[in-house]
Amino acid sequence: MVKTGFVVAATNSGAGKTTLSLGIMAALKRRGWAVQPFKIGPDFIDPGHHTRLTGRYSRNLDGWMLSRSYNQQLFFRLMQNADCAVVEGVMGLYDGFDAVSDTGSTAEMAKWLNLPVILVVNAASMARSAAAMVKGFESFDRELNLVAVIFNRVGSPSHLGILKRAVSHFCSVPCIGGMPKDERIAMPERHLGLVTSDEHTLSSRDEMHLASLVEENIDMESLIKRCKIPIPRNHSTPKAPPKTRVQIAIARDPAFCFYYPDNLEILESFGAKLIPFSPLSDKRIPGGCQGIYLGGGYPEEFAEKLAGNASIRMSILEAGKRGVPIYGECGGFMYLCREIETFEKKHYPLVGLFPFTTRMLPHIRALGYREIRLKEDGPLGPAGLVARGHEFHYSEILGNETEDFKRVYVVIGRKMESIDKGFRFLNTLASYIHLHFGSNPEIAKNWVDFCAKSDVLT
Repeated sequence: MVKTGFVVAATNSGAGKTTLSLGIMAALKRRGWAVQPFKIGPDFIDPGHHTRLTGRYSRNLDGWMLSRSYNQQLFFRLMQNADCAVVEGVMGLYDGFDAVSDTGSTAEMAKWLNLPVILVVNAASMARSAAAMVKGFESFDRELNLVAVIFNRVGSPSHLGILKRAVSHFCSVPCIGGMPKDERIAMPERHLGLVTSDEHTLSSRDEMHLASLVEENIDMESLIKRCKIPIPRNHSTPKAPPKTRVQIAIARDPAFCFYYPDNLEILESFGAKLIPFSPLSDKRIPGGCQGIYLGGGYPEEFAEKLAGNASIRMSILEAGKRGVPIYGECGGFMYLCREIETFEKKHYPLVGLFPFTTRMLPHIRALGYREIRLKEDGPLGPAGLVARGHEFHYSEILGNETEDFKRVYVVIGRKMESIDKGFRFLNTLASYIHLHFGSNPEIAKNWVDFCAKSDVLT
């Protein structure tokens, strides 16, 4: 099958690739196309906006957390029933895990999937120099299929004319358009990046405006013509839906919205039925569940409301003390701690299973890929099991550990340091790290098995 697919890459973070990706998705959707979105890297926020706009779950592709075969199988499987893939890159085109390889980069993924690349360049305050930048990017890796450049934040038609003439004279890659400055399409941000799609939903008017801007300023016919890709037919027999073995309560609301769709799909493939609940508004954990999953998000932004819902906090605390399996990541871990100190230095009580205060800081506390190895047998499996994930937060933990708590992960980070992280109290396990179960599905299977042996929540 021949379909359309491409990577929207950029020279650097902040060049405008998210807004442009959404605009292209909106323009293709307006044509009646089924658009399958993807995001390279471990981000949660951009995929949420992709999903809202296209009506299809955006999936993360990642060259460090996930194997080449996993990424390829995921991509080709989801493309069976789509007309076009729009893959938003991460950071700059060649930025990744280290300085001398393309591991974890947008360029690596484009080559793994044999996808053409559209380069986004922020042209504000640039003229002829833009051609030097494009020339450098097209010559840096000749294995990459760079097919077009789009300039962003163009000042005027005459500005775009200068940019196009410079590129056509000095570069092989053509310019297929330039997006003007338009404050109406700016996406609001906060400390972890863009505001989530739960809080800032693109209206139908916003979507139509984005689509119109793209159609008016980008040669979409040229883009589509340059981005035809072969998609192998999927000959695998669809698997029968697994029999439900266990129900797991999963926090899903604006405070807890950072989940990889793959993680949820993998849990379900091992027989878990995920029952959503809201720590912001529900009074108790859903009955009939044998485990609780608390993903990441923004508990600091909803601290007062989370603290005010004492009923569900006590419900989770009692479940944890009874030995009900609870798994928390980043924001979920923070929620399981004793209290939070917000950016405004206000203190709010939270669940209290861990004796820590999480204090928000004005700067990033931790950022990067992480590999974990289990130190002992536990809810996620036997000692020695390895999985990969990502850590990104602005908070730190304060307080003394007691003999009731164990550090259960050995963590290897970018600098290859070995650090003990991950906290366990009875059958509650939590850390700042977002694991991707696709890096080792045994982690998910083991946790589902562990939950299936626990008592049912009433």
